[in-house]
Amino acid sequence: MAKDKKVEQITDMEVDFAQWYTDICRKAELVEYASVKGFTILRPYGYAIWENMQRIMDGEFKKTGHVNVAMPVLIPESLLKKEGELVNGFAPEVAWVTMGGSEQLEERLAFRPTSETMFCDHWSRVLHSYRELPMLYNQWCSVIRWEKTTRPFLRSREFWWQEGHTIHETAEEAKAETEQQLNTYADFFEKVLAIPVVRGRKTDKEKFAGAEATYTVECMMKDHKALQGATSHYFGDKFSRAYDVTFTGRDNKLQYPFQTSWGSTTRMIGAVIMAHGDNNGLVLPPPIAPIQVIVLPVAMHKPGVLEAADALRERMEKAGLRVKLDDSDNSMGWKCAQYEMKGVPLRVEIGPRDIEAGQCVLVRRNDGEKTVVKLEELEEAAKAQLEAVQQGLFEKAKANMEEHTYVAQSVEEARELQERNGGFIKTMWCGDLACELKMKEQAGMSSRCMPLKQEKLGEVCACCGKPAKAMVYWGVAY
Repeated sequence: MAKDKKVEQITDMEVDFAQWYTDICRKAELVEYASVKGFTILRPYGYAIWENMQRIMDGEFKKTGHVNVAMPVLIPESLLKKEGELVNGFAPEVAWVTMGGSEQLEERLAFRPTSETMFCDHWSRVLHSYRELPMLYNQWCSVIRWEKTTRPFLRSREFWWQEGHTIHETAEEAKAETEQQLNTYADFFEKVLAIPVVRGRKTDKEKFAGAEATYTVECMMKDHKALQGATSHYFGDKFSRAYDVTFTGRDNKLQYPFQTSWGSTTRMIGAVIMAHGDNNGLVLPPPIAPIQVIVLPVAMHKPGVLEAADALRERMEKAGLRVKLDDSDNSMGWKCAQYEMKGVPLRVEIGPRDIEAGQCVLVRRNDGEKTVVKLEELEEAAKAQLEAVQQGLFEKAKANMEEHTYVAQSVEEARELQERNGGFIKTMWCGDLACELKMKEQAGMSSRCMPLKQEKLGEVCACCGKPAKAMVYWGVAY
């Protein structure tokens, strides 16, 4: 048992990391299982976290000119099949509608696993001239993919996400969009979620079905496994040709636009749990926390305590913080454990002695650090402590990633490092699929990405000894 453990319902992560994760998902009231196998209910607290993520990301997308749209949830089979690589990639996961009311449908309809086809069909009808480009669209919705093995947030048969889809006049503009959105995701993970990432390009084996290039942000969890955080794809004009999307160019001739898509999902909540959580529960970065500060009155039955606590709540709310006052009759110990479980970044305590001394106590969730502050300095002190929580979470996660990233010169060394330490293993690679498969078969790791910041770790491929073309991150991934 961890010495600082206070909530007995949670399995220690050192004992069973998977069960620890599931315990937090349910005990922190983020999700509950639905009556349909493989589906989950996003409970109010979990949805509030997602709403904060949405709000921040949506604001960033709009800064670069993107607008939100809504596409139908059902896709005709004939439309889905127009671009063969996409449908083949998703075929095992597609759920189909065959009946409408009591009548058999003439054509099967697919629940959207992704929406490239619907966007292309729409653009083929509304795009006319280069003057209308670029079209920078984003959609907030859920999709259905019939996963065989599910786990809350990480893999479920329905999940919530945003999917961006854009078309451009030139390939250069589309490639710049792909890179821009990759960097938007990386900044969101590092500055908002406090999770460091590796930015890189997927190998051809791991790229999105139908894409010319897929870029990714890769994260490391506390158990030293990898998690793909978000992806950005460049399609060229492949989908435009398949769906007959054309426009009249500057030379007055018909041309095909160049396309991108990019997406992130509620999987990010799973990333936050596994990157920051501890044996007392969830630990939330302040920007996405539904409650940033919990105010707990000590000995609130005594005169003036509850009123003083409520005054602190009101002041911090006016200062722009998300605050809750717990004036229930639960014990102080229960309240502390409850809000630690829910990952509330900062706790403010005030009791009779504090009132007499003109002070209150601030307690950080990430490290338990206590600070006594004068009441007149509360707003500034609370904001400073929230910044300290954010910085502390990022630094700890960054240290975890740096300390568990290793260099290997052979498949055997890579396997030994992974078995002993987990984490990211960096090697040189010749670019051949056979070597990528060899690493998977013999070392149990998939390629995570070819990082944009390349390092020269040697001259030859770690798998075959032939001249190397790129440095690759490998890992065991969720």
